[in-house]
Amino acid sequence: MRAAIISLGSKSSLMTAEAMEKYFTTVDMINLKEVEVSLGKDAGVLYQGRPFPQYDCVYVKGSFRYANLLRSITSMLDKKVAYLPLPSDSFTIVHNKLLTHLELERHNIPMPRTYIGPSIESAKKLLKTMNYPIIMKFPEGTQGKGVLFGDSYSSASSMLDALGALNQPFIIQEYVESGGSDLRVIVIGDKAIAAMRRTASSEEKRANLHAGGKAEPVLINREVANLAIRTAKALNSDVCGVDILEGPFGPVVIEANISPGLQGITAATTVDVPMEIAKHFAQMTQQILLEKNKIQGRSLMNELNINSIRAPVTSGEKLLSSGKEFITNLTFKGERVVLPSLVTRITGFSDLKNYKIVAKKGQLHVEEFII
Repeated sequence: MRAAIISLGSKSSLMTAEAMEKYFTTVDMINLKEVEVSLGKDAGVLYQGRPFPQYDCVYVKGSFRYANLLRSITSMLDKKVAYLPLPSDSFTIVHNKLLTHLELERHNIPMPRTYIGPSIESAKKLLKTMNYPIIMKFPEGTQGKGVLFGDSYSSASSMLDALGALNQPFIIQEYVESGGSDLRVIVIGDKAIAAMRRTASSEEKRANLHAGGKAEPVLINREVANLAIRTAKALNSDVCGVDILEGPFGPVVIEANISPGLQGITAATTVDVPMEIAKHFAQMTQQILLEKNKIQGRSLMNELNINSIRAPVTSGEKLLSSGKEFITNLTFKGERVVLPSLVTRITGFSDLKNYKIVAKKGQLHVEEFII
């Protein structure tokens, strides 16, 4: 399997690429600034002026400043690459706080009360009805930049005047008291694999590590984990950093990041986050390629009208029938594990039979029980 990471070359990207080398035969680092998209006649993605190479998995990431380019790249690669962890619409949605909140609202994700007004004058009228302190945010920005704290009507009104003079759009949000801390949860696929509590320094209200916040590992409960997973699913992102406040009325989502920094949370939690990302990418890519090969095999049989002959054995089936291991993800329904259809088809497992199960930490052996 061949993979590539299109990025600005951040430390997190390099860490992920190094981890992916354990699962993919080829992992190329591609500079986002050397990628172009051509539309219309001869439409496609170009890298260094040449057609983009063929890959099975492409992880595209970058800052909000490149949101339109990132969306264009992934949109053009969608039909050519087996697995894209971040689909095209995630870049223009998640890189904009307003669009993020709108998407969270659409999926009934709890978040602080958030307001958008048509003008500075209408916003000032709104400020008179609010409890203080409040938060004002720029729609775009990362690492806590563009987040303003107003502790009174006069300070908030002055900030609005400054924003109006700069012609800067803004969002007004209620302040949720959480003791100056928040939770950063990393979601990969449908699992919350790592979480840390970030606490703001005494001079700051922002808990971001780039703003001087302190980090410590935290064991999150099921409610918080499910909230983070629901948020990532709502934003259609297979890799997502979700920021959550533990407010007096329950946890609320304040932000999401589809290009989260990995150094801080890896150091704080001792979870090898890049390796977990790489493992998930490999599982998803292999699963999609196996399914694609199976569909192509069926299509070929239909064209040849060979219905009475058994379908060709896929590489995944060969692995299973030989007893060798292969990489796949598991689906959980409540506390139950749902086996991939490929497994049940090869083993012939059925709910009409009895099975002997031997379970150890990290291992599970199942075989048919014959009386």
